[in-house]
Amino acid sequence: MKELGVRLATIRHQHGMTQEVLAKKACLSPGYIARLEIGMHDPSVSTLLKLAKAMKVRPAELLP
Repeated sequence: MKELGVRLATIRHQHGMTQEVLAKKACLSPGYIARLEIGMHDPSVSTLLKLAKAMKVRPAELLP
């Protein structure tokens, strides 16, 4: 989970997004994005798809 969080934060930064912007685009809460990035949650496949779509990347790019 920690590696996924690092990948998520890295890709988010590369796209110039804040956690709040990503959360809004993915229809998730900013707090949930923060918890994902520090490895507190293991996201579902549907959540990974939402995140990938919001950042315009392939879902596999989020996986470590």
